[in-house]
Amino acid sequence: MDNKKPIASPTADLQRQQLLLRMEYEYEKEEFKRQTETMGIARKVKRGLSWYPVQIGRSYYNSLNQFVVEIIRTGDKDIEHAFEFGKPVCFFRQGYDDKISYMNFTATVSYADEERMVVALPGQGALLEIQSEGQVGVQLYFDETSYRTMFDALEDVLRAKGNRLAELRDTLIGTLLPRKRELFPIRFPWLNSTQEEAVNKVLCAKDVSIVHGPPGTGKTTTLVEAIYETLHRENQVLVCAQSNTAVDWISEKLVDRGVPVLRIGNPSRVNDKMLSFTYERRFENHPAYPELWGIRKSIREMNGKIHRGSYNERESARNRISRLRDRATELEILINEDLFSSARVIASTLVSSNHRILTGRRFSTLFIDEAAQALEAACWIAIRKADRVILAGDHCQLPPTIKCIEAARGGLDHTLMEKIVAVKPTSVSLLKTQYRMNESIMRFSSEWFYNNQLESAPEVRQRGILDFDTPMVWIDTSEMEFHEELTGESFGRINKQEANLLLQELEKYIHRIGEGRVLDEQIDFGLISPYKAQVQYLRSKIKSSNFFRPFRSLISVNTVDGFQGQERDVVFISLVRANENGQIGFLNDLRRMNVAITRARMKLVILGEAATLGQHAFYRKLMQYIREEGKIEDREG
Repeated sequence: MDNKKPIASPTADLQRQQLLLRMEYEYEKEEFKRQTETMGIARKVKRGLSWYPVQIGRSYYNSLNQFVVEIIRTGDKDIEHAFEFGKPVCFFRQGYDDKISYMNFTATVSYADEERMVVALPGQGALLEIQSEGQVGVQLYFDETSYRTMFDALEDVLRAKGNRLAELRDTLIGTLLPRKRELFPIRFPWLNSTQEEAVNKVLCAKDVSIVHGPPGTGKTTTLVEAIYETLHRENQVLVCAQSNTAVDWISEKLVDRGVPVLRIGNPSRVNDKMLSFTYERRFENHPAYPELWGIRKSIREMNGKIHRGSYNERESARNRISRLRDRATELEILINEDLFSSARVIASTLVSSNHRILTGRRFSTLFIDEAAQALEAACWIAIRKADRVILAGDHCQLPPTIKCIEAARGGLDHTLMEKIVAVKPTSVSLLKTQYRMNESIMRFSSEWFYNNQLESAPEVRQRGILDFDTPMVWIDTSEMEFHEELTGESFGRINKQEANLLLQELEKYIHRIGEGRVLDEQIDFGLISPYKAQVQYLRSKIKSSNFFRPFRSLISVNTVDGFQGQERDVVFISLVRANENGQIGFLNDLRRMNVAITRARMKLVILGEAATLGQHAFYRKLMQYIREEGKIEDREG
């Protein structure tokens, strides 16, 4: 990445962040409005923004005393959706004239899996509206709350004066130098030298430390070790990440080490193990909860009857409700104190670190995983609660998702982690040994993105599936007259001929390995494309193929973003773009390509039109590298 000059004024930098975030907010708001007004239901469903029609399940009061209802997905279950904890939703009906009418309330997702979600409603009146006649749908609503939280955080950081937040601001994005404490280095024989150095750097940091983990270098292992060691010195830490998935991943690893974790928010990796350490589940399982539930039920029942009877009876009921509320508050405080005092790690997304149950709580150390994918404003939400900050991630992989091009160009996608790496290099620990890829697959990424500093662990250097196989192959479709096309407004590009060729090549490779061996050894395959439309097309073809039926559980098809943090034995990448002008759209984002080409353990096959892609220096260099290290296969129509 380019080194930036040190930032002279944190104030000017934060004000610029506010301006850029405002641009993104306005753009996303307008985009939502436009989609709501013009995009048909089928398209919203296809993009994972809506479920239609839905079945309305049971309704009840949850442990947080919210009135919730179950929403069950009735079709299109193979489409990945974007509903997750904390996201706002709205409900709608479609009339006989295909006109969509929206209900005039919003609700919040409190739990979601593939086919069911639980939604917190504003009241019982909303439920009656949902349950009235006709088919109902649910769609994501514009997330005002997240933006409001980020704006508040930036404002707090700007105003901070004479406190720890002001010091951290001036250290992280200003001219104050990060301080260290002198500690005797600790040996970790189970870590490699760069991982060990990173953990020791974290322990010595008084203000900030960064663990820079390129693909396959054991960033999570290092971070878990750093958290574990920190807990020998501190009673409790806050662990955050941008996404629920990343929070779940690190939480699961900590639980495996025997660390008591309290998970704030809804896990996206839904299983009993994950659910058992959520705040809601722990709250419900507390010995005092039955009494609290009974009191809340009594209050609701008495509220329904309070308008009946004489004046004295009504006053008596009000007094009783008041006493019950006081007792309910007492019990809530008691349960919360028990839950928080028994947890060593509080885990949440960055936005959820603003949850009301964390109000007033401070932490000596905050760990932010996948920090290179988080907006700077989102990081400040959690930093407000901490005395020192540890960031982990890789700014050479996926950046934050920015929808407004002007905001991205203005630098909104330039993360806090990147800024610190550029101006405070002494705080950075680069992990250099990777344990994932055959060396040939790794080396190009190391040369282009990491100044040739990565090396392969001996046990993976020559890893492969077949003897005398080529780890990297580029299938050039320039002579095949394949064409990309647009499918639907803003939905994406597709190249069906390239997708069909990819599936032929996959079938051939499975035959080469041997179908029995693939199943016996559970050899897995990742099919990646930067374009959603191509992903959807590949999924539908695999689903309808008799040949692939036995292997479906071993084949994952997703976008580059969907594969972040994952790996497979064999990876096929469909680049899609094929045009005469050399236009490659967001294939220009090389960080995305870095993610794509580093997912494979043993074999990487790229399909793309060299005539289109070779006009860009990166792809030209990649093809040259594969020509020398692997194989370029020219296909003719």
